[in-house]
Amino acid sequence: MKKFTAVSMALVLSLGILTGCGGDNNASTPLSSDSQASGTEDAGTQSSEAQSSEAQASGLNISEENAVDPHNWGAYDSLITEIRTTTDFAQREALMHQAEDMLMETGALLPLYYYNDVYMQKSRVSNVYSNLFGYKFFMFAKTEGNTLRLNIGSEPDKLDPALNSSVDGACLAVNSFAGLYTYDDDCNAIPDLAADEQISEDGMTYTITLLPDLKWSDGSELNANDFIYAWNRAIDSKTASDYGYMFDIVARNDDGTLKVTASEDAQTLTIELIAPCAYFNELLAFPTYFPVKQSEVEGQSDWETNPGAWAQEAGFITNGAYTLTSWTHDESMTYTKNPNYHRADEVEIETLQFMLSDDDTAIFAAYNADNLDFIDTVPTDEIQSLLSNPEFYIVDQLGTYYVSFNVNSPLFEGKTAAQANAMRRAFALLVDRDYICENIGQTGQKPANTFIPIGMADGNGGVFKENDADYTFPNEASVGYYDPVWSQANVDEAIALLEYAGYKFENGMLSAETPISFEYLTNNTSGHIAIAEALQQDFAQIGVNMSINSIDWAVFLNERKEGNYDIARNGWLADFSDPINMLEMWTTESGNNDCQFGK
Repeated sequence: MKKFTAVSMALVLSLGILTGCGGDNNASTPLSSDSQASGTEDAGTQSSEAQSSEAQASGLNISEENAVDPHNWGAYDSLITEIRTTTDFAQREALMHQAEDMLMETGALLPLYYYNDVYMQKSRVSNVYSNLFGYKFFMFAKTEGNTLRLNIGSEPDKLDPALNSSVDGACLAVNSFAGLYTYDDDCNAIPDLAADEQISEDGMTYTITLLPDLKWSDGSELNANDFIYAWNRAIDSKTASDYGYMFDIVARNDDGTLKVTASEDAQTLTIELIAPCAYFNELLAFPTYFPVKQSEVEGQSDWETNPGAWAQEAGFITNGAYTLTSWTHDESMTYTKNPNYHRADEVEIETLQFMLSDDDTAIFAAYNADNLDFIDTVPTDEIQSLLSNPEFYIVDQLGTYYVSFNVNSPLFEGKTAAQANAMRRAFALLVDRDYICENIGQTGQKPANTFIPIGMADGNGGVFKENDADYTFPNEASVGYYDPVWSQANVDEAIALLEYAGYKFENGMLSAETPISFEYLTNNTSGHIAIAEALQQDFAQIGVNMSINSIDWAVFLNERKEGNYDIARNGWLADFSDPINMLEMWTTESGNNDCQFGK
């Protein structure tokens, strides 16, 4: 159990708040008023002058006038546009730091730790590889027999490459679709369907020639026009792709379509950009850039109102190593080798059989019973015993596990922008990240105090999470926005921030006059629930009451996306090694804007 001072623990226990006793993987109804209760009316009645005086007295340096307002988000949207279009890479890096500063000032992103990943793989299996972005490639695996039995998650939310936004869905996409580029086992972006690439001197025009004789899984021709269709479909508002903004680097025609053309023989694509893009080949390896077959998509009677209908049952046409041939929803999926895949001669495994579950105890039992060859999760209480097991893998990832706040939650009603930001930042200071890393993660995760993770390139020849001559993080010593190590000083600062927001305290505990109560939304695997319980205890140390609602993965994803929550567990694995992909997701119109900025 975690340890606070004896007095603090006694106070928490006396209030009855403690209960008996995570990439983003393995989602209820709108939150009830009971779970959304916030401070009483008295909490927001202090004058701005009094609040400002109190903030200065506490050394908080909060300005009502200059507070970043997550409801008026146009300045952030404009900043992202400027980042995308500038050709001055030093200025671009400075603008990206400015964008992260804005995000962190809102307090709506509460980083917990920087990701790594664990999985188990039988010793008889080889040639499976994972990368920094969470993709797992099974198409070149080798094992005894011709079937690989796997678990990478529960029922997938979306299989349409334009609509998927989850890591497990991306893993299924890279094994069943192929794009112009892919990744090798060293995480290098390498040509896949591209035979040749020419880049103009100014870096703004790409001319890509396709491999000859490419085919869809039904044997029909695949050509450059299929990419043009798929990409314009992804940016169409009717498609409602969460990742439509990934094409914002591509120039537009007057009618809003992309400036992408095919040669007369449909074997060459010409792509015009709005600015040089050092990571464009990594975009070409991203699932939203994969082709989809127009006749397949539009063959469904309701395709215009239900754009993903074509990929909601087994049997749909793909162009990758495997096709989905059987799908018993919420139970299993079977993928079968695609003989028309352009590297089919390198694919030895004929069948991928997926167990669909997020019950890590059941998954671990199936693995130990030799019913699974590969699993992507293990129960938290088994990790210590597995650290020396040669079948247990810990791999690097580029991403951040964090908590997201719905800025429109009733929890913040009646608060000024500065007060609401102060509330959220206060919660971040209460968290004992070392406990979460050491006792729940247990595989060397690093406590996080920035949203952009350790190791992310800065797009200007350096590393983004570093102090340098051009930028120093607000907390210089910890290279971040605050000290991520739990301390009484952090708790004291959190209390001062909450007092600024109008809450009253008595002997270090919230007064009954101004309670704080909210619901935390998570999906129901043991690690995520354990983290929720740790946060519950961290917040309880000053009398904040947090209930936990754990729900199924697919439902969780959609509830979070729709903003049907107060506070939710979240995580983001980078899509490529440039900070823009973890900044542009928070623009007002982004489908990945779970915090509801600007909405």
